[in-house]
Amino acid sequence: MKTLAFFVGILCAFTSYSRAQTIELQGKVIDKLTMEPIAGASIKVNNLNIGKSDASGSYKVSVLRTDTLYVSYAGFQTCCYQPNIDDNVIALEQEIQTLKEIVVTAGRVAESRRESPVAISTIGTLILKEAKANSIDQVLNKASGVFMVNLGNEQHQMSIRQPMTTKSLFLYLEDGIPVRTTGLYNHNALIEMNMAAMKQIEVIRGPASAMYGAEAIGGAVNVITLSAPAQATGQISIQANTNGYKRTDIQYGDSFGRAGVLVSGYYADKNGGRLQHSDFSKAALSVKSNYNFNAGTRMVNGISYNNYYSDMFGALDSSHYAGRNFSSLNNFTFRKVKALRIKSQLDHRWNDFAETKASLVYRDNRIDQNPAYKIKNDYRRVAGTYQGNPFKAHGEISTSQFNTFALFLQHDQKLEKLGSKISAGANLDFSPSKYQADYISIDKDEAGYFTGYSKSDSALSSYSTAITNLASYLSYNQKIWRGLKLVAAIRYDYYHYNYQNKLSGTAFSGAPNTKNNFQSFTPKLGLTYNYQNVGFYTNFSQGFVPPQISELYQGVKVPYLSPQKFYNYELGGWLELYKGKIFADWSLYSMKGTDEIISVLADDGTSKNENAGKTSHLGFEYGLNYRPSAELKLRLSAANSRHTFIQFVEKGLNYNGNVMAGAPGFLANGEISYRPAFLKDLRTSVEWQHQSSYWLDNINSKKYGGFNVYNVRGAYQFKQFEVWLNILNAADTYYSVAASKSASGYSYNLGQPRTFNTGISYQLSKK
Repeated sequence: MKTLAFFVGILCAFTSYSRAQTIELQGKVIDKLTMEPIAGASIKVNNLNIGKSDASGSYKVSVLRTDTLYVSYAGFQTCCYQPNIDDNVIALEQEIQTLKEIVVTAGRVAESRRESPVAISTIGTLILKEAKANSIDQVLNKASGVFMVNLGNEQHQMSIRQPMTTKSLFLYLEDGIPVRTTGLYNHNALIEMNMAAMKQIEVIRGPASAMYGAEAIGGAVNVITLSAPAQATGQISIQANTNGYKRTDIQYGDSFGRAGVLVSGYYADKNGGRLQHSDFSKAALSVKSNYNFNAGTRMVNGISYNNYYSDMFGALDSSHYAGRNFSSLNNFTFRKVKALRIKSQLDHRWNDFAETKASLVYRDNRIDQNPAYKIKNDYRRVAGTYQGNPFKAHGEISTSQFNTFALFLQHDQKLEKLGSKISAGANLDFSPSKYQADYISIDKDEAGYFTGYSKSDSALSSYSTAITNLASYLSYNQKIWRGLKLVAAIRYDYYHYNYQNKLSGTAFSGAPNTKNNFQSFTPKLGLTYNYQNVGFYTNFSQGFVPPQISELYQGVKVPYLSPQKFYNYELGGWLELYKGKIFADWSLYSMKGTDEIISVLADDGTSKNENAGKTSHLGFEYGLNYRPSAELKLRLSAANSRHTFIQFVEKGLNYNGNVMAGAPGFLANGEISYRPAFLKDLRTSVEWQHQSSYWLDNINSKKYGGFNVYNVRGAYQFKQFEVWLNILNAADTYYSVAASKSASGYSYNLGQPRTFNTGISYQLSKK
């Protein structure tokens, strides 16, 4: 009995000791960089799953004090964590350029980059944070095959698998929702983004119409915004540069119970600088909130407002460019933009295999402008002789505005036994719009400068158009074999334009009241194959663009056009070597455009728009990241391409076989980053931006030589402060960011001179 009592006592003591060593650990898993909660993070002990973080990032697990927790989530580095009752926030660090990266744009849902059979580039949170960009091109141009043309004051053109152009061949999205409605494309749409609210930018290169609809031809640019942090955190920063630019950013967010909110905004202005009449100002504010009803249901609401004004300098002519004469020909052209977007999204997770999303969207958008590119001299050459008043010119003042009421639905269903996934969605977009353009008479002096203008009662255009878009899409992913996956998608779009002309049939906008319908089926088919750290993909995708309102009705008497169509064939791949020290990706594509809208010269000497153009686009895009040590990182993003006319006779000029204007054959962006071990809070980098020569016109009569520009960046962080100095165009290269030739002569959009940009930020956080 004594022996039995002894062993029972030992057992009880051991049990009591074990219980004393077991603790209930609860806390949150967050993104170390953004402080956002991470939902679905896996928590393991000894390779056994013991829990997951919920929608708010919270977790609760029973562990021993001596246990080591391994916390992981796709796209983040696995964290080893020792239980600590006093500090139970687990912060995960993002992966940088690896096959484990998570992307959401390719298939409208979060998935591994290696599972997406498309060419997709990611500008991550760390890049955005460290670049301290004062315009989006300074980060977007780091992606392979992307060249965003900086026209000054956040105005821009784009080149992704297309020449540098203002055409409606690119789709701009915010959190997967188009920023503007189809048919009212604006090449300056990224003006309407709040840079202070950006978390990540994803770029699909090539047609993405099967998932996102019209205009996603050269590519789709999706800006993913920051969400509420898991705990109170905020930041304020100020910066200025030697080109007259000043900016203040403010951000603050917190979570409390089931809810969270984040406020992000900035105010920027520019006064002076090298170019005369080039000032601007912009105020941007975003508020994003979330509420978790329960573990499976979540609502996210967001509102974004941008108020923008810019003087419109325009481009330099050849004499001003050669003589470095930066005086403006006028002091009255301008662009004003007011853009409001409101979104409310409800997500419901039925179980581990099914999720439904519903989004209500409202847009209110207005652009007022007196555009420099609309100014035309009255004195000009006609039939071999000069006619008109040499001291007069003309232009226009216009207002374009639209509202949107839209509903977006999507359901995702995993079929685990079949190894497949289905995504189905639909959307309804109703966007009434108005356009008004009034004639102005402009005075001109003997030196060729426009001294002022007077507005007449003559309206060039005055109309309204109600645009309705009904769409549905279906995407199917199927695992065929180990590492091999099939991805197929199809989308149907129906557009209805209801055009009402307020002017007579003899006016410039002279199309009669008209109703036009357009519809399109756009498929996509792809395969991915992954083996360990090597992957390949191939795909076929199609894109389409219905006629823009301006193409269909302005200056047109018989409004009839068909959608433009593009067919893309692609092969690509990626690999990791030496435990992630080397990461490379590449894509080879061939895209053909048909039924492209061009201006055709009729027998009576007038011009009209027709679907009569065909083009060819061939290219090889590639990126390389090399991290030889924790201190040093090297990156190269580049593309070789050729854009040519197959069938293109415009206004009597035959361009068949010619290379398209504004199409550099080689684009590259390289960067060396260095973080010395002896001063870990210091970071430095040198960036190289290269653009090769290209034709200035479609007839291929003259080339522009391209440029090389170098940017140097450095920053130092101490405690909660960070200071930085960016030297843009460090070699002070004199260059044109985009040049062209037209009937009126040569035009050069000037690149910025050597610019010193400095700033300081303060981080507010509980930790």
